[in-house]
Amino acid sequence: MNNQEIIALTDRYLMSTYSRQPIALVRGEGTRVWDADGREYLDFVTGVAVNSLGHCHPKVVAAIREAAGRLIHCSNHYHIENQARLAAFLTAKAGMDRAVFMNSGAEAIEGAIKLARRYAKLYAGPERTVIISAFNSFHGRTLGALTATGQPKYHEGFEPLVPDFIQVPLNDVAALEKAVDGKTAAVLLEPIQGEGGVHPCTREYLQAARSLCTQAGIPLIFDEVQTGLGRTGKWFAFMHYEVKPDIIAIAKALGGGVPIGAVLAVEEVAQAFSPGTHGSTFGGGPLATSAALAAMQALEEEHLVEAAA
Repeated sequence: MNNQEIIALTDRYLMSTYSRQPIALVRGEGTRVWDADGREYLDFVTGVAVNSLGHCHPKVVAAIREAAGRLIHCSNHYHIENQARLAAFLTAKAGMDRAVFMNSGAEAIEGAIKLARRYAKLYAGPERTVIISAFNSFHGRTLGALTATGQPKYHEGFEPLVPDFIQVPLNDVAALEKAVDGKTAAVLLEPIQGEGGVHPCTREYLQAARSLCTQAGIPLIFDEVQTGLGRTGKWFAFMHYEVKPDIIAIAKALGGGVPIGAVLAVEEVAQAFSPGTHGSTFGGGPLATSAALAAMQALEEEHLVEAAA
């Protein structure tokens, strides 16, 4: 099929959730992609922060091929080798203790919110239900993540949203201090906002968030879906601030192009999840974790995090 044929088929059968460019991409290699008419492009979009290794990195392709020929899917009621190996790799890089795998960044945020609320209810008090996030943030399009997103334009038409979410101005320590009270379950922040404009948190602000959460006995969550895994010259953006969160949500570059997300947490908070409290049919499956492990090993072995510094 050529560009126009693919575009016509898209227009006829797909829902209008994207304003697409009039290009049908059919192949990628490294930094370049080709459309159905054979035109070559230099790709600056990188799948929206996904293709940190470029397109079709040989190590990721080899891992996918091997996994596809061995075991594509099995239930999380069984142990999965590369899921365990990936969890060990990521927790070591992040200074966390445990991981649970999802299929996307939005799902990782949902999992982080669930973990934080459950921890707060179990250990800080049942009245602690409120999640605080920042104006201009973007956390995803599933309903909980959407509610945490501090941009009303994304909320329009989907009300009523999930209760007990509030937003505060970014980098306003006084506003955050005022917002954190006896009903707060967690504070959720992007170290660098990337969807409502590029707005880095200040060191003072993240340190204040850490202090407030510690004093209240509630988790501090960092959304590193877009900033994590080497994009800022460190494995995670929070490492520039010398502030350690309790929960981290990651996705995007994690799978080398294959859909996968994860929630990482410190031991104390991770213990709030028990069998049956959270899960995912496809999360952390053999194929996705094989691709992700290969992608993360390539990031490390090829010193790409250091190259981004």
